[in-house]
Amino acid sequence: MKETKPLLGLCPIGKFVFSNEDAVRYKKILQEKLKEWDVRYVDLEGVLEDGLVKDQKHVDRAVEHFRKAGVDGLFVPHCNFGTEGAVGMIAKKLEVPTLMWGPRDEAPLPDGTRLRDSLCGMFATSKVLNKLNVPFSYIENCRIEDELLQKGLDTFLRAANVANTFRKGIRIGHLGQRIDFFWCTIINENELLQRFNVEVLPLDMVEFIEAAKARGDKGRVAYEKEVEELRKNFRIEGFDNNQPLVNVLAVRDQILVLVQEHDLDGIAFQSFMSIINAVGAYTTFSECSVTDQYPMDGESDIHGIISQILLKRANFNISPAYLSEFSVRHPDNDNAVLLWHGGAPLSLCHPDEKIAIGHHWILPSPLSGMVHFRMKDGPITVARFDGERGEYKLAVGQGQTVKGPETLNNYVWMEVDDWPRWERTIMEGPYIHHVSMMYGHYGDVLMEACKYIPGLEAVNLNR
Repeated sequence: MKETKPLLGLCPIGKFVFSNEDAVRYKKILQEKLKEWDVRYVDLEGVLEDGLVKDQKHVDRAVEHFRKAGVDGLFVPHCNFGTEGAVGMIAKKLEVPTLMWGPRDEAPLPDGTRLRDSLCGMFATSKVLNKLNVPFSYIENCRIEDELLQKGLDTFLRAANVANTFRKGIRIGHLGQRIDFFWCTIINENELLQRFNVEVLPLDMVEFIEAAKARGDKGRVAYEKEVEELRKNFRIEGFDNNQPLVNVLAVRDQILVLVQEHDLDGIAFQSFMSIINAVGAYTTFSECSVTDQYPMDGESDIHGIISQILLKRANFNISPAYLSEFSVRHPDNDNAVLLWHGGAPLSLCHPDEKIAIGHHWILPSPLSGMVHFRMKDGPITVARFDGERGEYKLAVGQGQTVKGPETLNNYVWMEVDDWPRWERTIMEGPYIHHVSMMYGHYGDVLMEACKYIPGLEAVNLNR
């Protein structure tokens, strides 16, 4: 997976009043901190005197410089006071997520004068940003060495990375068509394109099956060797010969080819039944393998793919997201629920588990190919992008894995703060049972990101 860290536009703010020397000093300290924290940024050195915006005349030069650099977010630290009009116009013109912070002011000097009034300047700037209808994020006025600054900046960068998903556009491949009886995955492609810059690309299933089979035939020797390795490392049942498994591996590789050929951000897959009948096996292992690299789901859930993409952007695309579903409540724990489905990334397997490939325990079929394993323990974030009648919401919640009974397919039990409240919120809509999950806690990131996504309401399941 390719890591996706945004480029930050560092736009230090000063003013003709208060100490220019102190403003420059804080700017330099902040630059060193950004390097220490491995933040990608471009500043105004060589563009403006002292690398500071101190006058409204500086607006156009700053905007031109940041646009040319292609910044994904704007950081406006108020280094001595603030030039609120300039900040407002720069943020308005750039139209990227904006972060405001200023160093906590020290005690006045012995003669009663002060080097900075950063807090006061930020109050003025916040009014201007609100006046211009510019959404912004804010880190509480703190000292530059306080953990709050680094944590707040990290949250902002992740939120900007999520929000810019829609600004830059999403391209989702839809392989096959919606399964007839899955009415809950009916979506409005036109609205997604017009309002969220999401393109859904139809991909023909017949052509795909033919290409996958041809790939399997051509690479049979290598695929046979891989199948033998799988038989050594996994528990595999229900295959009289290797041909169906060769087909499954070819399906995996053909999906990856489609992702590269069409520059897809994710792929929604009509996971049954035509593909299963054509290759002689469930292709769940194909999905497990692809999802470790790219957002993918079965059952043609376009909104589910969007949910996965947003979660991965919150994590800078470092870890996989998985489209699970809320299935049953824990038999003993009133605040725990089963996250369950097929096609989980293989990297999420619990270290004590041995992956099994066998029969489907729900659908009546003699074919094999379903992947079974319990997922690992840890903190979890879940998210669901969904909408009806033109109103779109992003439900976000955090929980923690807990012990629970064994079951089949890919699963883990998650405990949350108040499951009955979660259940009612999800049930009342506009959501379905599918929910994207990722290990780690990114709830604050996703909630903050919705500030910068017009028409998307954030819903916090944890309160």
